[in-house]
Amino acid sequence: MPRSVNHVASRRRRKKILKRTRGYFGSRKNVWTVAKNTYEKGLGYAYRDRRAKKRSFRGIWIARINAGVRPFGMSYSEFIGKVAKKGIDLNRKVLADLAMNHPKAFEAIVNKVK
Repeated sequence: MPRSVNHVASRRRRKKILKRTRGYFGSRKNVWTVAKNTYEKGLGYAYRDRRAKKRSFRGIWIARINAGVRPFGMSYSEFIGKVAKKGIDLNRKVLADLAMNHPKAFEAIVNKVK
């Protein structure tokens, strides 16, 4: 008796991956084993970099806050320490946005913590 294989399901599985690797360079887009490895590695990078993105944005926010408080004769660490001591519950993302886009509001916060 011949061996029974579910060719419909296995072809669908391969087509799904090959569809997602469209646009890759060389054999990464059309050779099944290469495309599968590339796709899986890409998923790993995506998972890792979703977390790395959060770390890099925190650094950007700190740099923006630091640049915003320097004209008022303060450093970043001084400012953050005083903000915490005064009980102002604004995170770095919000403070950086205020420093860049709303300088008057940021100045008011700086004057309040001085």
